[in-house]
Amino acid sequence: MNRKQLIEQIRQKRSFLCVGLDTDPKKMPQCVFDLHDPVFEFNKAIIDATAPYCVAYKPNLAFYEAFGLKGMESFVKTVKYLKEQHPHHLIIADAKRGDIGNTSKMYARTFFEEYDVDALTVAPYMGEDSVTPFLEYEGKWVVLLALTSNKGSQDLQLTEDTKGERLFEKVIRVSQQWGTEENMMYVVGATQGRMFEDIRRVAPRHFLLVPGVGAQGGSLEEVCKYGMNEDCGLLVNSSRGIIYASQDDHFAEIAGNKARELQQQMDELLKHQE
Repeated sequence: MNRKQLIEQIRQKRSFLCVGLDTDPKKMPQCVFDLHDPVFEFNKAIIDATAPYCVAYKPNLAFYEAFGLKGMESFVKTVKYLKEQHPHHLIIADAKRGDIGNTSKMYARTFFEEYDVDALTVAPYMGEDSVTPFLEYEGKWVVLLALTSNKGSQDLQLTEDTKGERLFEKVIRVSQQWGTEENMMYVVGATQGRMFEDIRRVAPRHFLLVPGVGAQGGSLEEVCKYGMNEDCGLLVNSSRGIIYASQDDHFAEIAGNKARELQQQMDELLKHQE
């Protein structure tokens, strides 16, 4: 999915919601455990219930890799199901890869050829040659970690150099020499609030993937006030607040209701931007 198609989906659905598939068997309802692949069946039910209200899905690879081959089979089936049944949704593999060039090249091949996802989160710490192999795939996105929502983000990301430039600002500024707004996004945590103003000074047109709304306490209104641009420019992720809204037999229906509530809020916020 290219930038134009993503913007069209946002405008058509009046939503910039990304549903995070952080699928943990310990939190899934009992009713799915009688099925052959409980993780996939849970994902499938969540996807079908939330698809009308979101434009993207973000499976977190740690929740699948933790169960070895069986877990990765569930991930592959989830991606395949999305591509076959909901082909207009962006699929972001949240894997946070990034290594020396040859290794990154193989990671890129894994996710963009073998799994055929649309986007991949990438860690920028090792610099240009660790990121550019992911940017060689036309129509695919690199989602670069910039300013994250976790408490430890201040340990390194907010440190300043002698000129007063913070590390996250340098990451965004320098990385724009590697990719463009057509193939690169940035992860910016919703809990960063007014820091979105600083992000937009460095990257006014790039899409931002924004985790941390909902269970982590980030404000959707604040994110939009300081981070939204003329194309929306945001993909706001909610995981636990949607997929674990209920653990009874009606879990999917309730997840769909939670997604719809967010979509309705997003519709109103988009109206303010227009």
